[in-house]
Amino acid sequence: MSNITSDAKQASLKGIGCMVLGGFFLTVNDAIQKWMTDDFPRGELLAVRGMFVMIPILFFAWRLGGISTLRIHSRRGQAVRAILVCTTSFLFITALSLMPLADAIALTFVSPLILTGLAAVALGEPVGWHRWLAVLVGFLGVIVMLRPGAGVVQWAAAFPLGVAFLGAVRDVVTRRMHDTESTIAIMFYSFLAVIAVYSTTAVYGWKPISGPQLALFAANGLVLGLAHFFLIEALRLTGAAVIAPYKYITMVWALLFGFVLWGDSPDAWMMVGGVLVVGSGLYILRRESRMKQERA
Repeated sequence: MSNITSDAKQASLKGIGCMVLGGFFLTVNDAIQKWMTDDFPRGELLAVRGMFVMIPILFFAWRLGGISTLRIHSRRGQAVRAILVCTTSFLFITALSLMPLADAIALTFVSPLILTGLAAVALGEPVGWHRWLAVLVGFLGVIVMLRPGAGVVQWAAAFPLGVAFLGAVRDVVTRRMHDTESTIAIMFYSFLAVIAVYSTTAVYGWKPISGPQLALFAANGLVLGLAHFFLIEALRLTGAAVIAPYKYITMVWALLFGFVLWGDSPDAWMMVGGVLVVGSGLYILRRESRMKQERA
């Protein structure tokens, strides 16, 4: 019994670690993507980036078992997730073209709150009041950073909020597929759909790509491939409600990149909100560890 509990604890810790790493790489991808939104049409950005994402996906497939890792067992699940990835990709790249990086990412953080509720209803995962409280505190931290009324919340906010809702649904679909589909297969077919859908926009005219811009596309795709690998692994290793609060840590990465790349210095509101965000995630980790020790 203690071995089973210890294994579950290790899986939860690994899942949380994967979520933190995935959030970091995803923010790197978002920063590169925002950098390029003024130079290329959105369809071209998504299609070309998707082609480069296939490089790490195929590499992982080769290392983890070859063509067998791409076998489909849930056609419906793969199709639904592919549609959700195509939609959220377009909505978020539109948000990046309309608002600052940190603001766009902050507004997507309604997603963990939605995900916690969906995990309880759709996945039947136990979600106690301690975890609900931690998620709400993290969301409060996001609200503190946004400061409603300061000009951040506008019509463009509809795009990242749409990403938040559909992203939570995507995570639930991913969690339902973890017993039958490999991480590589989930990534492969979702990005194959992105390439297929947005390559059709070439008929409306794509801009030529220079050598340095091609290097940015390559970096963008490689980093995004790593991000999705870790995020899907996180959902495979542990419950969606356990890792949901750790999505908030992505906001810390966004603030750091905003300062380094664009000179955006976080003010006192941002610092207070960041403390609430990180604190909520650390509280969940501490509580999960204590509860598993008590059960053991």
